[in-house]
Amino acid sequence: MATTQPIEHHPDLVELRDRYDRAAATPIVQGLEALAMITGVYLAASPWIVGFNGFTGLAISNLITGAALVLLVGGAAGNAYERSHARAWAAAAIGIWTIVAPWAISGHFHNTRSITSNVVTGAVAVVCALALSMAMRARGKTRARRF
Repeated sequence: MATTQPIEHHPDLVELRDRYDRAAATPIVQGLEALAMITGVYLAASPWIVGFNGFTGLAISNLITGAALVLLVGGAAGNAYERSHARAWAAAAIGIWTIVAPWAISGHFHNTRSITSNVVTGAVAVVCALALSMAMRARGKTRARRF
């Protein structure tokens, strides 16, 4: 009776994971990940930094989404491309939520500081997430052509 190895050990999958691990080790990707993590930390602390912690709903939203952004970008699930790519899109969704949160949570204008902070932070998160996704794809495609 023949035994089969699990698909995770297939040579093609092992080589593909190695290729994307190398792509994740580039200085550009590491810089984007660092910027995205700093953005997440700022987002979590922004109600107290900017001074809109009196808006409880928005403060809680920023705290939770900031922590989620740090965990997503921080690589809690590993560096394999398929997981990094999905995490980048989830980080972009968090950035979009950050932009619309001041209006979605309360339904009215809080103050200029809270809106400005959330829009700028959300835009940085979206740009970082999309740049990470594109950098990983471009690096993976370049490597794939060489083999």
